[in-house]
Amino acid sequence: MAFIENTKCECGHQNRVGTVLCESCGKPLQDDGAPGELLEMRYDGVARRSQRANPNFIDRIWNFFSSVKVAVYLIIITLIGASFGTIFEQESNFINFDPSTFYKNKYGTIGEIYYRLGLSHTYESWWFILLLVMIGASLVICSLDRVLPLYKALSKQKIRKHLEFLTRQKIVYQGKLTEDGEAWVRRAVQPLRKKHYRVHTDGDALLAEKQRFSRWGPYVIHIGLIIFLLAVLFRGLPGLHMDKHYWFPEGETTRIPDTNLYLKNEKFTVEYYSEDEMSDDFKKTGKIVPKLYETQAVLYECTADCDDPSKQPKLKEVERHAIRVNDPLNYKGLKAYQFDFDLTPKLRSVQPVLVDKVTGEQYGKFKLEMKNPQREFKLGPYTLELQNKYMEFSLNEQGQPVSLSGEPNAPAFLFLVKGPDLPKEGVQYIYFPKQVDKERFQQDAINEKLGGLQNKLAVDVLGMEDVDFISASSYLNIRVDRAMPFVWLGLAIVMLGLVLGFYWQHRRIWLRVDGGKLTLGGHTTKNWFGMRREVSAFLKAMGIDADEKSLENGGERP
Repeated sequence: MAFIENTKCECGHQNRVGTVLCESCGKPLQDDGAPGELLEMRYDGVARRSQRANPNFIDRIWNFFSSVKVAVYLIIITLIGASFGTIFEQESNFINFDPSTFYKNKYGTIGEIYYRLGLSHTYESWWFILLLVMIGASLVICSLDRVLPLYKALSKQKIRKHLEFLTRQKIVYQGKLTEDGEAWVRRAVQPLRKKHYRVHTDGDALLAEKQRFSRWGPYVIHIGLIIFLLAVLFRGLPGLHMDKHYWFPEGETTRIPDTNLYLKNEKFTVEYYSEDEMSDDFKKTGKIVPKLYETQAVLYECTADCDDPSKQPKLKEVERHAIRVNDPLNYKGLKAYQFDFDLTPKLRSVQPVLVDKVTGEQYGKFKLEMKNPQREFKLGPYTLELQNKYMEFSLNEQGQPVSLSGEPNAPAFLFLVKGPDLPKEGVQYIYFPKQVDKERFQQDAINEKLGGLQNKLAVDVLGMEDVDFISASSYLNIRVDRAMPFVWLGLAIVMLGLVLGFYWQHRRIWLRVDGGKLTLGGHTTKNWFGMRREVSAFLKAMGIDADEKSLENGGERP
């Protein structure tokens, strides 16, 4: 759009720089097109901030985000980026796994590249969130850049419009009148009101309009999309969104991370289909199919000492529910869904003793829990300080001990033993509760390298009565989504905007009488055929025979 320097109209109104039509009478202030070409009625010819002739730095940023073309590019780039997250599984979809090895082992080099590029957590990555923020900024600036000029133009419409403004509309009628202009205008009010127009008159000039609210449809859509994007972004804030899978051993009370809630798995039960209940296809597979699995869960809320590891938290029961598939526990927006189960026995705790291998003397039994072990044990003259624990012991490529997961599949505990006949700084000793792990990882050989304590002392379980197993484990999907109501609110507002824009049209009729000659101009946002029929019916009601085709002025809508 070319910018004009002289913005004062012949009617005396001082227009803002860049305005195409006079904000008062509607006269074209610049005419670069062919004579009689239809007027550009978008925003009623009012200038927008993005059309400044000499933009400064802030204006350039504004212009960038106010461009519809830029918004389309941002959406396309975001869609392409989102598609990267669908190539392989996202990290958030797993319960327990090591992503640094999973992608390489399953997909090879491509999977490792995928992981190294950070695409395994695409939707939480900074660049994806930045794209969403830029789309939101584009929506806000696009709306402000257009809705403010449009509101000013529509809220300050002058009834009497310039003659050229009327004759360069798409719907135009001109003809002679045999009666007084003001009387004819007064008589025209009632037929237009019957068609639900709001009519304003100024002597022998008239303005009738209806369904102006439909002009705000696109901006209502923008508001809904902004609320939707904000809700999606806020889901990343602590406490607003959670969708994680956690392991809840039977008989234990486990804290739900990032909350002050604890969930106890009182009992887990599973029932299987009998052969009579199974179909022939399932019988052929030879698999045992679970019919029902259920977690008797009790939810507690911590009321005191929640974050003090030295004290036992004080819990208050707030909910009790038998969790089944599609029947979750629900408490204040937190839902616990039954996801999976594991009937593999796992160690809960052992009660070994410290034995003097030379004399055979036992220095007492101590309880060693797998999840939250005590940090120090006093056994006769000896002290055992827990230095490290490995729930699933393994060695990395450098030969250093690591834990592959948080489940006690192959637990190992590294102690620092202090006491008589030992160095002052103590001697390290590693203990594997399971006999199979002692042999697999060669406990004696490791302890020999750590200091040779196995020649004097040993930690061992005397009998199975000192071993406590977890007979079943329940995997629950914990979900919290306090931003979801705002997501639905945004989508509802978008739907409202679509309805406003699709099912209603802003229609306006201007007319004036000059020396017994009637000039009428009509404009609508869409459905020009309906508008022509309406204007034709109005003129016939006023005694003027004007068919629909005669009202056409020019070709397609600009």
